[in-house]
Amino acid sequence: MNIKDSQLAVDQWIKKHGVRYFNELTNMAQLTEEVGEVARIIARRYGEQSEKESDKEKDLGEELADVVFVVLCLANQTGIDLQEAFDKKMDHKSRRDHDRHHSNEKLK
Repeated sequence: MNIKDSQLAVDQWIKKHGVRYFNELTNMAQLTEEVGEVARIIARRYGEQSEKESDKEKDLGEELADVVFVVLCLANQTGIDLQEAFDKKMDHKSRRDHDRHHSNEKLK
């Protein structure tokens, strides 16, 4: 499923199950919360913090999907075609960063 189809799927889900979108500020707070859950898993599983037993059952993929879901909600409700924006961003980054990372001694 591409991003455009994902935006449509989220919109259909909201209309069928969610009644309506939360307002943009609420969704921004929700996005921050979801990113915090991803950060907690990564910090404890891959970083130096000790992982609690209760954290070992957390699914990083599920938490990342929560982040994507809220981002798609924000794009929908603010009229952003995220597929178009993402494609444009990838093109820009490809042109800007093509040689930059290859010449970075820290990455070798």
